[in-house]
Amino acid sequence: MAPITYDLEVTSSIPPAKMFKAFVLDGDTLIPKVLPQAIKSVEILQGDGGPGTIKLTTFGEGSKHKSVKHKVDAVDKENFTYSYSIVEGDALDGFESISYHIKIVPSPDGGSICKNRSIYCPKGDNKVTEEEIKSGKEKASSIFKAVEAYLLANPGCCSCA
Repeated sequence: MAPITYDLEVTSSIPPAKMFKAFVLDGDTLIPKVLPQAIKSVEILQGDGGPGTIKLTTFGEGSKHKSVKHKVDAVDKENFTYSYSIVEGDALDGFESISYHIKIVPSPDGGSICKNRSIYCPKGDNKVTEEEIKSGKEKASSIFKAVEAYLLANPGCCSCA
């Protein structure tokens, strides 16, 4: 079956460099702190955080999935891009592969826009429903917005200096 791709854009009043640092570079510690019900922990199993790094994400109690391992495919700190692929876990059930590509760009008002592309490659006749896509977009958007709210409430956090 052909890959299923969906795009999501979320705006923020936080500038791109600070949002990228918080959401991507510090996200392994910040997101579990801000949203422990969604993501309980992120642990580096192998690597230094750059391409090739393997991470274990353990989801919160109410999650559909228990955990996933993902591989960092690319990190570009100058262009605020980050790509990773799920390599193990029950989220892969029914899929050959799942990958995510994040790019944080400046918005005209001095804030940023998080552009997230998700690519699902189903096994056999497996399909992704509109409801599953909608749910995935809502979860991704809520994580981004929670990080934004944390940064607004804690302006000294995640300094880019």
